[in-house]
Amino acid sequence: MRKRQVVLRRASPEEPSRSSSTASSLTVRGVRYGECQKNHAAAVGGYAVDGCREFMASNGEEGSVASLTCAACGCHRSFHRREIETEVVCDCNSPPSTGN
Repeated sequence: MRKRQVVLRRASPEEPSRSSSTASSLTVRGVRYGECQKNHAAAVGGYAVDGCREFMASNGEEGSVASLTCAACGCHRSFHRREIETEVVCDCNSPPSTGN
């Protein structure tokens, strides 16, 4: 499982600001649905999964009921393992060095 996190931070009024440097960062999040975890043998007391490796949305508009069904295995999206991908992107500029 891969996790990426992005954090947005800005200088608060209490922190002293440097006029010669700027620091900013950005948070980006994404959700990916992995392998299907539906137990198809639960009715008979066993455990068997169908082997679907990744959720692929069926044809349908985003947010519709059809888009929540996997095209590969026919299961609802909630049966697939949810992976939250977050990424921290920071653009930090350091103050110019003085040649003493």
